[in-house]
Formats: sequence, C-alpha cells, structure tokens
Amino acid sequence: MSNPLDFDPIIEARRQWAANGWESACDGMAAITSVVRAQQLFLGRIDAVLRPLELTFARYEVLMLLLFSRRGSLPLNKIGARLQVHPTSVTNAVDRLEEQDLIKRVPHSSDRRTTLAEILPVGRELAMRATRALNEEVFSQPGMSREDLDQLIDVLRRFRQAAGDFSEPVPAGDA
Repeated sequence: MSNPLDFDPIIEARRQWAANGWESACDGMAAITSVVRAQQLFLGRIDAVLRPLELTFARYEVLMLLLFSRRGSLPLNKIGARLQVHPTSVTNAVDRLEEQDLIKRVPHSSDRRTTLAEILPVGRELAMRATRALNEEVFSQPGMSREDLDQLIDVLRRFRQAAGDFSEPVPAGDA
C-alpha cells in the first residue's frame, strides 16, 4: 500500500464496537476483520506475481492440484472437493485454463458420466514457473516471523477443523 493510514482502522472499529455496547462481539469482529484484511493483502501480492503469467490464484490452484496428482488428471468434482470450491468455480477455472491450452478435458476411461481435467506439458511448465515466482516473492517472505507463522497456522488449522473444514481420523488406540 503506497499511503498507509496513520492508525489501525480495525482497532478503531473495535473501540467503536465497545463504545456502542457490543463488547461481547468486539473481539470477534476485530479478529474476523483482521483475517479478511490479511487475505486481501496476501491476494494482492499473489495477483501481482501471477498477473504477468496470465493466471489467477484460482487457476494456479487447479494447475498445482493436477500437477501433484498421480496421473496429471482428476475428475472435475474431485477438483472442487479438494479445493473446497463450488462446481461453477471449477468449471470457470477449467474453461479458462483450457482456453489457454494449459489443460484439456478428457473422458474418464471407465465412467462415461465423468470428465477429467488433464494438465498439458505447457501447463506443467507454467505451474512450475508460477510456483518459483510465488515462492521467491510471496511464500518465502510472508512478512511474519517463523514463530508467528507457526502460531498462525496452528490457530487457523484448529479453527478450520472446528468449523468442519476437514476431519482427521482418530489414531488407533485413541478410539
């Protein structure tokens, strides 16, 4: 941001929440608003890296999921489930990646109702180039200490699990 504010608007909003009698909600409002703002800041940095490569973060995620898959292809419904996005979002991302000749749709070999998205060699190359750029310019320099990163990852992981984002099997002997 070129012109940072000379105060923290979220802390001011928190103060206003309390002043208006909403003390029981002010900490939650400040936390949630902080996470949303942090997401905006991170996405801005990510978009700046991916834009010259003609990618969005959503399309990058699809490419990486396909790159990491065993066969380089996945059913569209599995892409949506693994990325935790609506089927329409998957369709839009796959459409754009197909228009860019980075992936192709192929019929499933044994299920005629299923369509696979398959990454093409040029898609693999672009995914790797984008990853190198993101690693260098964003992921290796997130703007937090290692300790803060570890704490943030742990807190958000517990929140996501409690919210039903994922579940983990109970280890044998703990059941």
